[in-house]
Amino acid sequence: MKEILLKVREELEKKFDEKTKAGSQHFFKEKVKVIGVKSSDVQRISKEVFKFFKLNEKAHIFDLCEKLWQSGYLEESFIACNWSYNVHNEFLPADFDIFEKWIKKYIDNWASCDTFCNHTIGEFIEMYPEYISKLKEYAKSDNRWVRRAAAVSLIVPAKKGKFLNDVFEIADILLLDKDDLVQKGYGWLLKVASQLNQKAVFEYVVKNKAVMPRTALRYAIEKMPPDLKSIAMAK
Repeated sequence: MKEILLKVREELEKKFDEKTKAGSQHFFKEKVKVIGVKSSDVQRISKEVFKFFKLNEKAHIFDLCEKLWQSGYLEESFIACNWSYNVHNEFLPADFDIFEKWIKKYIDNWASCDTFCNHTIGEFIEMYPEYISKLKEYAKSDNRWVRRAAAVSLIVPAKKGKFLNDVFEIADILLLDKDDLVQKGYGWLLKVASQLNQKAVFEYVVKNKAVMPRTALRYAIEKMPPDLKSIAMAK
């Protein structure tokens, strides 16, 4: 394990860029811990190291992901997200306890939240939809990132037209949330759900527009035609 982690960190250091490090904080309100590596380089390093070491044992990969999450570095969290998703064909229900730990213990910014939840959690939910009940619990959390996770974990399934009633249930729970990053999360979820269920999402937005925060509303209707946007935005 040490050899693999050392290789990851050596490769990331090789691609350190002062301008990237200086500009990274611009995208976050909260303080983030970054090495200073472009996202394209992080993706390449993630793929190359995974392939070089011929990683294929899920338990070993999850142990590596744990260590990467523990570092606190944004770039290493992205690699952990990629590697956990790489074994999605082997996901079992018991893996959710591990994923939940990572969400609650390590995620502290929107980028790590979205990268992990969109793909790893989204894929898991498609395989084991009974775990959507956990997302509804997350929507009531005191932790802003757990609440955002409740919404963004359904982004990919919602793009496929899946779980529409659950999308609305989670949006109901988060409807009056005062955190703008949570508002953007569930607004984004409604937006992607509207791509295949425009009428239902439009009706949901209109029904709730008097109380829905404008941030969430704008996200939700972003892909709708101008005439529907005008109706939704009218006070």
